[in-house]
Amino acid sequence: MVSPIRQPSTHPLREYIHRLEAGESLVPESEANVVEVVGILKSYGVVLDAYWRNLTYIADRQFLVLFPFFKYFNGDVSFQRLLRHWWHDRINFEYAEYCMRTMLWHGASGLDAYLDSADFAAHVEPAIRTKIKGDWLIQGLHRGFPDFLPEQVRQLAYYSALGQFWRVMSEMFLSLSDYYDQGKITSIAQVVTHVQDGLVANASLPITYEVTIGDQIYEIIPKSAGLTFLADVAVPYVEAVFFRGTPFFGTVSYNAQAYQIPGEQDRFAYGALYADPLPIGGAGIPPTLLMQDMRHFLPDYLHQIYRDRSRGEGDLLVKICQSFQKSMFCVTTATIRGLMPYSLETVDPTEQRTNRLYLEQWMERLQTSCLDEVNL
Repeated sequence: MVSPIRQPSTHPLREYIHRLEAGESLVPESEANVVEVVGILKSYGVVLDAYWRNLTYIADRQFLVLFPFFKYFNGDVSFQRLLRHWWHDRINFEYAEYCMRTMLWHGASGLDAYLDSADFAAHVEPAIRTKIKGDWLIQGLHRGFPDFLPEQVRQLAYYSALGQFWRVMSEMFLSLSDYYDQGKITSIAQVVTHVQDGLVANASLPITYEVTIGDQIYEIIPKSAGLTFLADVAVPYVEAVFFRGTPFFGTVSYNAQAYQIPGEQDRFAYGALYADPLPIGGAGIPPTLLMQDMRHFLPDYLHQIYRDRSRGEGDLLVKICQSFQKSMFCVTTATIRGLMPYSLETVDPTEQRTNRLYLEQWMERLQTSCLDEVNL
């Protein structure tokens, strides 16, 4: 049983702090929310399965291909697939790359530290030399601009790392759906526990990256680099994609004099937890691609709920985004609980105060998010 805090919080979002201290979720407990969250995570799990496979293909099979025209085909190029690609009858892998570039731009401290190290340089140079052997043009480019190709490999390392992260998350969300279908998941609390257990179980999973050139294997991120799933990919992903994100073209002015975009990256609040669902479907809004992908894999029970609501399928992408946001607050709850300084069951006053401060810091980040909206 969770030990109660004696003194109530005075934070503006104290309701959510008390809820978390009581072992509850940021998303209220209801049968309707369970159906929405599990259903949308089922669809998201299918999409992530496609995303991670493509990111991994690009990292492994398109290594230093400077003009990868067919990178979204996973090696299966045909005229029919090309027509479907042009007609957009396909998974929008561009969104996976958007998330990767958002992570790359905001940075993952542990991963960045390795990618800026002499150890990385020592590992990557032999792979580069083998890859460009016999290509006089690229060899000249490498001699003239020695940082260019290593920078391309740094980006490929992010492709691989995000692919490894999404592989775990995809399996986690699909197994969640299976448990729901079997009647083993019936509450939001169980959803959060399932995600938290999955994050904890994979916390120390090594993040590695190697490529095969010819018949030789080159380690780009060796296991000895000490990079792990939770600290070096999962947490930076939450920071970059859930919280910070990037401002969407057409919704804010990029004019520096307009002061509509913060001058510091750590003040960005354009991530999944802050996004207004109404613009979803508009041109230039990256999450539109994700919502379009998920609409093809909605379980029948969730699709029918959307049809029965007002406007039917007329605002389907908005409804999907609203459900997705609820699910991401469940994932955020699992992350918050998984990173708690001390157990929620602690009866030590000092440890309780440390936990309280930790939760208040999270709530500071969530004050301008859509947390209230998902609790309506």
